[in-house]
Amino acid sequence: MDNAEYDDTMIQTLAVIWGEGFLSPGGAEEVAELLRGIDLSGKRVLDVGCGAGGIELLLARDYGAAEVVGIDVEAPVLEHARQLIARHGLSGQVHFRQVVPGPLPFPDASFDVVFSKDAVIHIPDKEAWCQDMFRVLRPGGLLVASDWMRVDESAPSPAMLAYMEAEGLSFRMGSLPRYGEALRAAGFVSVELRDRNAWYQSLVRAELEQMRGPLRKTLEAAVGLEETARNIALWEHLCAVVESGELRPGHFRASKPAA
Repeated sequence: MDNAEYDDTMIQTLAVIWGEGFLSPGGAEEVAELLRGIDLSGKRVLDVGCGAGGIELLLARDYGAAEVVGIDVEAPVLEHARQLIARHGLSGQVHFRQVVPGPLPFPDASFDVVFSKDAVIHIPDKEAWCQDMFRVLRPGGLLVASDWMRVDESAPSPAMLAYMEAEGLSFRMGSLPRYGEALRAAGFVSVELRDRNAWYQSLVRAELEQMRGPLRKTLEAAVGLEETARNIALWEHLCAVVESGELRPGHFRASKPAA
């Protein structure tokens, strides 16, 4: 896509804050929390909104997935992801594909597991997305994901509007209960929902203090003084809505019934 939201500057910024290949917080530890108790050995895994490849590296190298297919709508993140995977010698096990918004270009029952970390925020129609994930999963398959969520479906507060304006991304946030309803309506069973606001409340302020202090010179060297200052101001807005509880990371899991 033209006019990518996650351009090289943003990718470099987030790599300093969250680690190489990651476009959302928590790194390998939060992926482990998402996948706790799940065995990916020998599984074909789809990662929706794969970003810059850090998750693909973990799924293939550390979790034993037989094949990982990462999809994203933006070319810059996919180029970073391909380079990262190639450096680790996993290009035969991990594949990437640029897609357009809408139904996925995969046949029914293509994957054992669908994974997504903090990417569905960009998809307005959560209900249609859940239906398509149900379609591409094999019977007995598992959907496991996290996302940035609103506390409810009410109009955003002035603080939330200020944060979204500072972020400048196409956010279309839903609430955790809405995800649960959409998953069940799509046909999923064993739906599990988990609010992660407390976890990120304990982390986001520390991220800001790192950006103001120990990480500042690294950020300035990577993306310049102006972009560093912009991101520090952005994190101040982010802290406000996370600490108020209006912005709430959440996890969800659901299974497609076995045939």
